[in-house]
Amino acid sequence: MSWYKPADVGFATRSWLAKLGYGARLFLRLLATFGSSFKRFGLVRDQIHFLGNYSLVIIAISGLFVGFVFGLQGYYTLLRFGSTEALGQLVTFTLVRELGPVVTALLFAGRAGTSLTAEIGLMKAGEQISVMEMMAVDPIQRILAPRFWGGVITMPLLAAVFSAMGVIGGWMVGVLMLGVDSGSFWSQIQGSVDVWRDVGNGIIKSIVFGFTVTFIALLQGFEAQPTPEGVASATTRTVVVASLAVLGLDFILTAMMFTK
Repeated sequence: MSWYKPADVGFATRSWLAKLGYGARLFLRLLATFGSSFKRFGLVRDQIHFLGNYSLVIIAISGLFVGFVFGLQGYYTLLRFGSTEALGQLVTFTLVRELGPVVTALLFAGRAGTSLTAEIGLMKAGEQISVMEMMAVDPIQRILAPRFWGGVITMPLLAAVFSAMGVIGGWMVGVLMLGVDSGSFWSQIQGSVDVWRDVGNGIIKSIVFGFTVTFIALLQGFEAQPTPEGVASATTRTVVVASLAVLGLDFILTAMMFTK
């Protein structure tokens, strides 16, 4: 008896396409709530506080320690070529272009994304979403949209904090501990980092990651099975899918932005 059953493959393919279509329709509906969501900005503001303020400590501390590591590694790498004065340039390029948006998105998925998925999943398990639908209240407009736009706004801000703390960490290690000239450190950053090409592209990446991670978290929570096991599985899927999506999009965006 063969293990291969074309009917099973066809069913799995149709199911995957149906989920993909549902996700695309939900994403478009969330984009369409832009105007109405900001008319009631208090709901979005509360989500910015919830997602951003409660993630700020882990983002700032992580950025500082990443800056420590890159300051140390970068110094001893540049020492071989007699170019330790370029330490500031190396640390800033690495953080602003790549590590700032990417690591922030991964941390955001683990901290805020799982929180969003669990919150929406528990609301579904407690039938709060069903009750809202019975009361003619659109749960996408009232529940998902403020969280979606809150995440989109929060992500670039957290990425900026991560990159700034990373540069400070690199300065502390390079200048205060290893003796790199402070003027050379900052002048290399000022002279080589382009606002639009480097910082601007990093901001674009963080915005794209904000859309991606927040939407995946809300989708997984909204589609979770209304059981404790279903919510736990949805939370795990949020971290896995969001992390893979961030890494894949980072490669695509980097290829588009920096390939000449």
